Amino acid sequence: MATATLSIDLDAIAANWRALDAASPPSTQTAAVVKADAYGLGADKVARALATAGARRFFVAVAEEGAKVRQALGPGPEIAVFSGHMDGDTALIRDYRMTPMLNSTEQLARHLEALPGHPFGVQLDTGMNRLGMEPGEWAAVHDLVLDLKPRLLMSHLACSDEPSHPMNLQQLRSFREMTDGTGVPRSLAATGGILLGPQFHFDLTRPGIGLYGGEPFVEATPVIALRVPVVQIRDLDPGETVGYGNSWSADRPTRLATVSAGYADGLLRSLSNRATFHSGIKPCPVVGRVSMDLITVDVSDLDHDPQELDLLGPMQTVDQVADRAGTIGYEILTSLGTRYARRYTGVGA
Repeated sequence: MATATLSIDLDAIAANWRALDAASPPSTQTAAVVKADAYGLGADKVARALATAGARRFFVAVAEEGAKVRQALGPGPEIAVFSGHMDGDTALIRDYRMTPMLNSTEQLARHLEALPGHPFGVQLDTGMNRLGMEPGEWAAVHDLVLDLKPRLLMSHLACSDEPSHPMNLQQLRSFREMTDGTGVPRSLAATGGILLGPQFHFDLTRPGIGLYGGEPFVEATPVIALRVPVVQIRDLDPGETVGYGNSWSADRPTRLATVSAGYADGLLRSLSNRATFHSGIKPCPVVGRVSMDLITVDVSDLDHDPQELDLLGPMQTVDQVADRAGTIGYEILTSLGTRYARRYTGVGA
């Protein structure tokens, strides 16, 4: 088989949720972010595993994602939508019983007109300048919104993966100024915010990347492994070149393995001449450019010809691959392609 195998451990995801849940006091509820198809790992199976672990509130980016999660979970858990109530979303929000996190007075008006009495939350901008009502906008509708008893007031930290960054305390102060005394449940912390400590936890936390084994939750249980089949092995003489653009040339007799994956599978072109595969514990460097479907790997130092090589697994995390690509683990996870044979283990597999 020429298809790479992406293994996803649902029990590990559940263990990471429980660990992040335990980082907050029992009075703080722990939700789960399953947007972008659960960071590329399959929102239906992931959400069910998290619900089994105890999660009762879920967050998605857009209403279409929420509809799929509702179909997977059934009627019980709450599903909140970060993008709020967009034009055209009314039927989805109503029929799939979602809670839009309203980001503007325009969205507030749309929601109250289209779905009076339907649950909602409000997202506030505390300095990230991406989504949410700014302080002046919030002040103008504050009394009206509180009379309607929103489900949640939330904001999002811009620099929580840098614990000493002054933006964290600046946003915390702004959030408290906008929400103290409201009596409404509040949420400020995603994974990084949970790790900043109790003053950021409020009533609900929203872990995302930490569930899937990514930084800044360095104690996370590893979740995924990626094993790629070798299509062909060849020998190169010194001076021979490899791949598009002749970007690598052999300086010794070289044994070369061509593996069946490429940038069409989410293995970014920036990994060219930088990434490392493994055969067991033995590192095997990528040589030449990553192409659409194929990557060439130097296996000269192995004592055998491998049939498969590992990119992600015990020897290398998603964040280590991301470092080689000059990006972040989020992008590697959400770029993992549709051609992989996905193998789920654990509860709900």
